[in-house]
Amino acid sequence: MIRTRGSKAAPVGVVMKVLKILEALQGNPSGLQLKEIAARTAINKSTAYRFLAHLQSQGYLYRDDAGAYVIGPKLARMGSGINLEETLRKISRSVLQKLWTATGETVNLAVLDGQQILYLDVIESSHTFRFASQIGARRPLHCTALGKAMLAHLPDQEIADLLPSLTFERMTPHTLTQPPKFKKELAKTRLQGFALDDEEAVLGARCIAAPIFDAGGKVIAGLSVSGPLTRISEEKVAPFAAIVRKAAQSVSRQLGYQQS
Repeated sequence: MIRTRGSKAAPVGVVMKVLKILEALQGNPSGLQLKEIAARTAINKSTAYRFLAHLQSQGYLYRDDAGAYVIGPKLARMGSGINLEETLRKISRSVLQKLWTATGETVNLAVLDGQQILYLDVIESSHTFRFASQIGARRPLHCTALGKAMLAHLPDQEIADLLPSLTFERMTPHTLTQPPKFKKELAKTRLQGFALDDEEAVLGARCIAAPIFDAGGKVIAGLSVSGPLTRISEEKVAPFAAIVRKAAQSVSRQLGYQQS
């Protein structure tokens, strides 16, 4: 009987240690290093590492370039989702930096928020003349490349349900305000794998965006490059689109997405 109780207690002890680790990370959405986790949970470093490595391999945790562990998208979706946006920022940051270096223009990370996009991260171009949104800002779906990139990859029924609620406000003379034309634009976006805002939100500005998918193949975010027409010329759209798509695919892979 003593051995039986011991055999039952061992798994419970493991579960409690894992829960302590998750609670520590939940309270620190920007992430914790291994030594910090061990100190906060009073768990031996080698034991904590084994748990962390397993949780990471299963997609429940993510380890950033600095070695800090954060709640992963899979676990965030199981809970309230509070840490999902922070996780996206952590996972995407190094990719955004590389995209910024490659293009020299403003790069953006955003998610869908009802009938708008919500900017989670922005790295502004170093050029004096630039176009940039603020982190936490919201903009319409219909006239932004980020909005179109994400909207185009939603399930057909979700698109059908959402389109009637859009106001299609005319932001510039180039804004698409007719639903039939907008639906054709979404079909084109889905086919080519990237979206283009060609002076539809702001005159003189061009933006190229691509979708980010989670492990289940659901579009959960998008990233983009934006700048003036004088620098993002028509000739640069194709090469910039290829770079943006590659960057978005890199983030998607880190989220566990496997393209078929």
